[in-house]
Amino acid sequence: MDLNKKETEDFYRSIFLFKYILEVKEKLDVKKIEEGVKLILQGLGTEVEIGQEVMENTPKRVAQMYAEIFGGLKEKPEELLEVFTEEHEEMVLIKDIPLYSMCEHHLLPFYGLAHVAYIPSKHKVTGLSKLARVVDSFCKRPQIQERLTRQIADTIMKVLTPQGVLVVIEAEHMCMTMRGIKKPGSKTVTSAVRGIFRTNPATRAEAFSLINSR
Repeated sequence: MDLNKKETEDFYRSIFLFKYILEVKEKLDVKKIEEGVKLILQGLGTEVEIGQEVMENTPKRVAQMYAEIFGGLKEKPEELLEVFTEEHEEMVLIKDIPLYSMCEHHLLPFYGLAHVAYIPSKHKVTGLSKLARVVDSFCKRPQIQERLTRQIADTIMKVLTPQGVLVVIEAEHMCMTMRGIKKPGSKTVTSAVRGIFRTNPATRAEAFSLINSR
């Protein structure tokens, strides 16, 4: 059977995802997750309404989903930053990086955008996609937005030793939109400012201006 380009890409993406989930499952206690989900369903008193198929298979589906969305637990984000030399010591900014994570307080999603800026030192730079991968890796674990922002900035500072790093995250939290205060559309904004971005107001202002420009 001949596959077109998109079908081929989807095929290999599926294989990669399957392999990735299997590797993560080695770290997670899948059995405990399945047992926990089953207890939740039983605790809700919905066994009769949802049927046997759900009681048997939903715990497995949730465990597999957790293996994917918490896959960052098996990674070392600092190892994702490949360092190479480039004659560039001006600001590098990647804005509007989509992010999805799980709040550790209620195990509900929060999602939004990350903006990452750094100014190289001693010509040490990294690939643009590597910065996005660091964001993704820290997102794929139980998180709070404040720590997530800080971890991204500190990892870049540690590996690249740049003149400075600035990370801004704006996200909507499902624990505020579908429960509790129920304020859909509300955004939480956090920042982590390191090095020259903290000590030089003009440099910091330039970064925020670029982030806010559309």
